[in-house]
Amino acid sequence: MEKEPAAELRSILITGASGGVGRALALACARSGRFRKIVLNGGHDQAALAETARLVQAASCGANCVFSVGDAGDLEYVRQLRRQYGPVDILVNNAAVSWVGLLTDMEPEAWDQLIRTNLTSLYNTCHTYVPDMVKAGRGIILNISSVWGLVGASCEVAYSASKGAVNAFTRALAKELAPSHIRVNAAALGVVDTRMNSQLSPEEKENLRGEIPAGYIVSPEEAADALFRILEMPEYLNGEIIRLDGAWI
Repeated sequence: MEKEPAAELRSILITGASGGVGRALALACARSGRFRKIVLNGGHDQAALAETARLVQAASCGANCVFSVGDAGDLEYVRQLRRQYGPVDILVNNAAVSWVGLLTDMEPEAWDQLIRTNLTSLYNTCHTYVPDMVKAGRGIILNISSVWGLVGASCEVAYSASKGAVNAFTRALAKELAPSHIRVNAAALGVVDTRMNSQLSPEEKENLRGEIPAGYIVSPEEAADALFRILEMPEYLNGEIIRLDGAWI
């Protein structure tokens, strides 16, 4: 009986990999044994990113894990990252920041930083890495979005606006790249138990659990398991905004 060819080992870049969902997804990729290269990016916390890399390297089945601290909202930094570590087969845009408060209390600098991190970073990574994917005739892009990009949230206007733009970016780019066999999808996450939501009090978290029909706040590991499954889906799943929110919204 003829043996099936072994699945080709792939390479992946995950931005915002210092902790939370980014770290959990990197670990899921490492444990899968499907990757030869895992590139991790984080914006500023070198110690946390180095810890992610350590955990990934320990969990990997031979994958080479490298990490780089830098602002994905800076195009020249992203270009340097590509020059240093080469092209990737899979790009996960996970870098994000939030800002909670009245829009009228938000200073222009905070708005600019949020848009730079949550949205401009997608332009930078896709502008830099998509030509390699087009040349190869394959590729996967997964943008990490939010349910607030679908419905909006009071006191999170800037965050909601940035994630709504991520969703539109995803749908439009999928139409451009589908003829080149490149998939572009987004995952609209609900409440995940990460540092971004650490400002919530125990009472606020309990109230949230009561609102979510699934009855709990999802862990980074469960969210990452869903994201990994999206990466493994057939090519025809393209241009989708996939909600992962426990039937909340």
